[in-house]
Amino acid sequence: MTFSLTKLGVSAAQFGLDGTSGPRSRTPEVEARDILAIAARGQLSVLDASGVYGRAEQLLGDLIPRPSSFRLTLNTVRADRGPDFVEAEARASLRRLAVERADAIIVPSVGELFGPQGQALWTRLHRLRDEGLFARIGIAVHASDDPFGVARRFKPDLVQAPASLLDQRLLADGALARIAGVGIEVQLRSIFLNGLLFLPPDRVPATLKGSAGRLSRVRRMIAEGRSDPLQAALGFALSRPEASAVLVSPTTAAELSAILAAAASPPPDLDWDDMALDDPGALDTGSWAAA
Repeated sequence: MTFSLTKLGVSAAQFGLDGTSGPRSRTPEVEARDILAIAARGQLSVLDASGVYGRAEQLLGDLIPRPSSFRLTLNTVRADRGPDFVEAEARASLRRLAVERADAIIVPSVGELFGPQGQALWTRLHRLRDEGLFARIGIAVHASDDPFGVARRFKPDLVQAPASLLDQRLLADGALARIAGVGIEVQLRSIFLNGLLFLPPDRVPATLKGSAGRLSRVRRMIAEGRSDPLQAALGFALSRPEASAVLVSPTTAAELSAILAAAASPPPDLDWDDMALDDPGALDTGSWAAA
């Protein structure tokens, strides 16, 4: 059994087009161009431009292969400046990306919807969808957000949620299955949990030393299954029936090529359930930074 690469999507957040990436042997523009070319040849389905703003959007718009088959996703800006500002920025993003419309626009934090401008923001996004600027509107959730409750209340077209071989919380409790079951598309993000599975034991952050033994056991199980962490992480995410798309965030063309090669390989026969972490500190990626 192999998976169709069309279930994979690529996030542009780590392309470095905003100048925040570290030193490279090649410029961010060259890397981004080659990443996009590889993604297009591989028929990846989604190009998630959320987290890309301003000048970086214009650069991305110049680099996207034309005609493009990507389903393009954008973020809203913060809601606290009101729905008129959100709409103006959404329209400006489309212009900078040189497209008339996009597949989806995502509210990047559930907290935005529960703030003073939340309902006005959501109403405005419905209007932009009705005008045809976006085919769908969505919400990015975290495990602590009660994702099914949020989906039931706001009825988005799309939910982006974190899930990985190590972080299976929203899969184990059935939240993502329930969301998909009511006809809302689910896209998985953070499938590598900030690269934690790839870190050698001596580079695991000090705050996660309590999980070091568990991580070593997971790596051993993967090796005994004649696989490697990249193939295992991708095999797990792509096998999830709840998800219509799995987003990856390569920083180089070489990384994306390795991802596509691993995804095209037969998935390993592993006990997925036995690999989940239950350490809240390890699962809260905001509390540590992977090397």
